[in-house]
Amino acid sequence: MGVQNRVAIVTGSGSGLGEATAMMLAQNGAKVVVNDVVPEKVDQVVEKIKAAGGEVMGVVADISKKDQAQAMAKQVVERFGRIDILVNNAGISRDKGLLKLTEEDWDIVLNVNLKGPFLLTQAVVPYMKEQKFGRIVNIASRAYLGWPTQANYASSKGGLVSFSRSMALELAKSQITVNCIAPGLIRTPLYDALPENIKENLVKSQPTGTIGKPEDIGYGVLFFADDDADYVTGQTIFICGGKSVLSSLSV
Repeated sequence: MGVQNRVAIVTGSGSGLGEATAMMLAQNGAKVVVNDVVPEKVDQVVEKIKAAGGEVMGVVADISKKDQAQAMAKQVVERFGRIDILVNNAGISRDKGLLKLTEEDWDIVLNVNLKGPFLLTQAVVPYMKEQKFGRIVNIASRAYLGWPTQANYASSKGGLVSFSRSMALELAKSQITVNCIAPGLIRTPLYDALPENIKENLVKSQPTGTIGKPEDIGYGVLFFADDDADYVTGQTIFICGGKSVLSSLSV
């Protein structure tokens, strides 16, 4: 049955993985809510979806703030009457070795990557429970397996996987599924900005010898968000070109 006419919120969808996911959901018939903290990015993606014939609204909000998360959920219900799909994609990184990692670096990464999904899940679940339907997809990272200089980022993503498993059990009887995607190396503006020698080494470390596309994550979201995926919950799927099979310290 797909996602036709379902209402989907995608956080951090002003660029990168979130933008690609929002576009794919819209192309498959969902009514999409584009969310980011940068108004210009929200406007750009909203216009792209409108130009392609999709139904969309944009919401500028910081999902790490409870009042803004709650307000966004309310806005969406006022506009579309329901919330069917939540994609917790917004995330940041501040990579540093342990002794250089500041308290601020730790707090901001955990607030956006873990507290944000908690707050927005808490905001949308009452609506999902009332309609007895919901699909929550949390975007973690292969990095949750552990990586040097990423103690804060890996901890936030590992926490998101555990949060997803706990919520899957808690919400199952309400017909709300909660699943996780752990992307590996994906071609994003952040990747493109890296020096060529670093990009070459990253590609060599991939079992496939290739870099993933943002759309690869979108396909995973479409699977978990599908109306017919009602027996799939509490799962984490790696979309990483096989890198997760290797030791987390493989190069």
